[in-house]
This record gives sequence, structure tokens and C-alpha cells, in this order.
Amino acid sequence: MAYQVIIPAAGQGKRMGAGKNKLLLELNNIPILIHTLRVFEEDELCEGIILAISPQDEAEFRLLLKQHKVKKVLDLVRGGQERQDSIYNALKTVKTDGIILVHDAARPFILKENIHRLLDTAQETGAAIIGVPAKDTMKTVRDHMVMATVERSSLWAVQTPQAFRFSVLYKAYEQAEMDSFIGTDDASLVERISHPVTIIEGDYDNIKLTTREDLFFAEAIVKKRQGSF
Repeated sequence: MAYQVIIPAAGQGKRMGAGKNKLLLELNNIPILIHTLRVFEEDELCEGIILAISPQDEAEFRLLLKQHKVKKVLDLVRGGQERQDSIYNALKTVKTDGIILVHDAARPFILKENIHRLLDTAQETGAAIIGVPAKDTMKTVRDHMVMATVERSSLWAVQTPQAFRFSVLYKAYEQAEMDSFIGTDDASLVERISHPVTIIEGDYDNIKLTTREDLFFAEAIVKKRQGSF
């Protein structure tokens, strides 16, 4: 089934310390943003991409889209102060009642087959996210003191994309706006309106590039996928 995807790309990426939008940094001589967009550009089920951006990046982003022949971007909307504001701005431009994905622009390694599995689940349940089981021992800590060891088998590290029926996600964002609530991800807003959220297992390569160290892992993933690692 077809879908549209919202990609918030307005963050400044201060933890990356790049001095510019981290999405403009290159992996294998291609900007991170383009790596991410190509996943959806090349997916036959993707009907369109909505990018939420900072006005200061608009000219450069438009140039990149043209240079790399990215044709599925339907709109560039103004990003907000918070990621949640950016996505809400994008949701207001959506012209479909179908499935909407929200994906981090700094996650360039999502696999098409996992997107399709996520779509199937969201079509059935209305809300689906992707993640991986926690591998490390997890502890509750307060003021650097261990309070408890948490049962790891029930813990997952959540990734994107997250997929929802448009009506479900829009209702969740409307309610969050009314309540002045800022969530940790899109699913947390949907959970607040008591809609069940299903999780499917993805893969550990689907990392978010947040710090300089992440770029080393990203380069290794690129080499692995090229068969040279």
C-alpha cells in the first residue's frame, strides 16, 4: 500500500559539532540527507516526502534535491522550535487519509523491507513502530546511585520510521497541542490518546547519527553494505 513520509530536518545538530546542519555532512561523498531521501525516492510504495526545514537551509536543500535528482519531495515546510512542532506543521499539509510515516533525517540506513513490514502492521493496527531489543544491562539511576536493575527482556530501543493512519496521528498531535504536551516520539503522543501501538523488530544498523563518533559507525555500515567490510 502507498504511503507518504514526513522527515523533520530542521535541527541544528549541536552534538555533532559540525558548525552547520549535520545532514549536510557527507558519507561516501554524499550528504547524509540525500542518503536518507534516496531510501524513499527508490521505494515504489512511497508517494511523496514532506521535509520540515529551517529557512536558513532552504536554498542549499533545494540545490541538493536538484543535483541528486530527488523528485518525490512534495513540500518544504517551516520547521518549529521542537521536533514535534516541525512534524505538526508538516501534518497540516498532508492531503491523504492513508498511512503516514515519520522518519529521522539522520537515519540513513533503514531498509526498504523493514519499511514494508512496518506498513503492513500499521495498515492492520493503525499505529506501528520499529525497534530492537536492548542488548545491555539496564539500571535505574538517581544522582549516580543505582536504584534498581531493570528486566531487560521487556526493553526495546525505538527507532524510526514510525507509521500511523493519518487520522490517528493527527488526532494525537491535536491533543498534544491542546495539552501543551511534548512527547519523546510520535508514538508517545499516540499512546496518550489510548490508541495501541505495535512494535516490530528492525535491525541494529538503523542508527541515528547524533555525534561525531556515530560517523565512524556509519562509514563501517556503508562499507559492509558495499561488501568491502
